[in-house]
This record gives sequence, structure tokens and C-alpha cells, in this order.
Amino acid sequence: MTDYTRLGLRLLVLACAAGSLSACATVVRGTDEAFTVETVPGGAAVHTSNGYSCDQTPCVWRIHRNSDFQVTITKPGFKTVTTQVMHVTSGAGAAGMAGNVLLGGVIGIGVDAVTGASQDLKPNPLHVVLEPDAPMAAPPPAPMPMPAAPPTPPAAATAPTAPVAH
Repeated sequence: MTDYTRLGLRLLVLACAAGSLSACATVVRGTDEAFTVETVPGGAAVHTSNGYSCDQTPCVWRIHRNSDFQVTITKPGFKTVTTQVMHVTSGAGAAGMAGNVLLGGVIGIGVDAVTGASQDLKPNPLHVVLEPDAPMAAPPPAPMPMPAAPPTPPAAATAPTAPVAH
């Protein structure tokens, strides 16, 4: 192998390594994340506008980081709750984008932006305290006590009778 061949091989390996680092957030964070729904009380059904569902909370799914969707939570006897979940640029995602800039990864910036790797779902976890459908009814009042019966007069005292002699 000539020196030029070795140099060309080294440059090729270096270019491949730099290219693999060009999408830092995609490599480090991935394009989806665990999204969790928790309710108090537990056991509520959950449906999302992007097709996920779960029969009983708590629920966990892997969802694409750049998703925006609605979550609807239902449980018999409780009010239905609908919440919007949005994607926002995360601190770690911004650091990954900065890594792209420092390493000259213009392609990496585009890849991270398109894949959503620089994003986080908010709120996550989604924690909801369910409200009862109707206010709890007060217990019925205790029955009124019966009026006391008037006191009965004492029985007439009878004098002892003396034995009668016959």
C-alpha cells in the first residue's frame, strides 16, 4: 500500500465517522420517547388522537418526539378529561443541535429537525386527578327521635288487707 492509499483510506474513515455524528440528537436521543399517562384514581381508559389507546391507567407508549396530539381520559362516574400534548425543543435536543453546528453537520441539523430528535413531548408524564361526575350526595338526615311517651302515673297504692277471721 502506498502512502497516498493509506492517507485516502484514513480520510474516508474520518469522513464516515464525521457523517455518522452529523445527526447528534438522532443518534443520542432517538426519534421517539416513552409517553406516560397516570390518573388518580387509576383504571381510567385512555385514547389519543394519533391512534394509541389503553384500557386502564397507568399507560405507557413509545411515541414519535415531534408529535402533537390530544389525550382523552374516561372513567365511569368521573368527568371526561381531554388534554393537548405538544412537542417542544428540549435542552438535550438543543445540545444535540449545537453538536451538529460544532461538527459542521449541516445535514445533521436537517436530520434532527425532520426526525424530531431535538424535541420532547409536554406534558410527560401526563398526570390527571379525575373529578367525580356529580358531587357526592350528602347522607340522608338521621331520623327524628320519637317523642317520649308521657310518664304513666304510678299504680294506686293499696293498703295491705288484714286477714279476715271467719
